[in-house]
Amino acid sequence: MTALPPPALRLTVTHGAREVTVDVAGDLDLDTGDHLVETVTEHLARRPEVRGVRLDFAELAWIDSAGLSALLMVHRRACAAGRALHLDRRPDLLERLLRQTGTLDHLTARPAQDEDATGTNAT
Repeated sequence: MTALPPPALRLTVTHGAREVTVDVAGDLDLDTGDHLVETVTEHLARRPEVRGVRLDFAELAWIDSAGLSALLMVHRRACAAGRALHLDRRPDLLERLLRQTGTLDHLTARPAQDEDATGTNAT
């Protein structure tokens, strides 16, 4: 019998009263990015009362451009559902990638709320 290597990405989901937290451990890349997107999308659909998604990257080992693309898709889906996305405990490799690509502010911006028909914030 051949022992299989450990999965390249491990996601652990914890539900709070108003947030879902996903602990991301391992490699976030071309082979694993869809798993993150599908997991977050599934939990958002099942929990309409949730107001935010926290991705905890304390155990992230690697991320490449495909992993960044997955984060952008998670952000898009969270915003479309009116939920905030939080990127917690970012290791240096993730922080550097987000800053170099100019996506840090985009990924951590609050979703637009109460926009009028012209697309500006209502006061």
